[in-house]
Amino acid sequence: MEIRLLQPDDAVKYKELRLEGLKKNPEAFGSSFEEEVGRPPEVYGERFKAENSFHFGAFEGGRLVGVVSLVRETGLKMKHRANIYAMYVTEPSRQNGIGKLLVGEALEKARAWDGVEQIHLAVMSENAPAKKLYSAFGFEVYGKERHALKIDGEYYDEELRALYF
Repeated sequence: MEIRLLQPDDAVKYKELRLEGLKKNPEAFGSSFEEEVGRPPEVYGERFKAENSFHFGAFEGGRLVGVVSLVRETGLKMKHRANIYAMYVTEPSRQNGIGKLLVGEALEKARAWDGVEQIHLAVMSENAPAKKLYSAFGFEVYGKERHALKIDGEYYDEELRALYF
C-alpha cells in the first residue's frame, strides 16, 4: 500500500476512479457522473498542480484504489480553513484502513499548512462507516443540510463537520 500525492500523470487513473465513485455512490458527491464523464483528464492533472490543494491517492500494486482532496480556502477572511472533498475508496478495498490512511495524510498536511486552523467536510447523513471514520479523527457535527442533494427525485441530507486544531 502506498499513499502519495497525485501527480498530473495520474490524471487518467484518477478520472477512472472518480467516475466509478460517481456511478456507484452518486449520493456521496456534489458532482455527477453526467457532468464529469466528458471532462478531459488534463483538468484533474491541472488541479493536482494547484497551490491551494493537495490530492492524495492510495495505490495497491500500482492500481489507484482510493483518493481524498484537501483544498484550502483562498479568501483573506477564510484562509484559516481547509476542506476535505472527493473522498472515495473502491468497494473491494474498503474495511482495510485505506480511508483512515488517506484522511490521516490529509490532516497531517493540513496541520503543517501555515495558518490552517480547521478542516471542514460534508458527509451523507446515512453513511455510517464514513461518519465513524471522521468521528475517530475528532470531526464534530456542527450542522445538517436537509435535502443537500437531489438525485432522481430522492433527497439526501448531509452532516456538516469540522475539526479544529
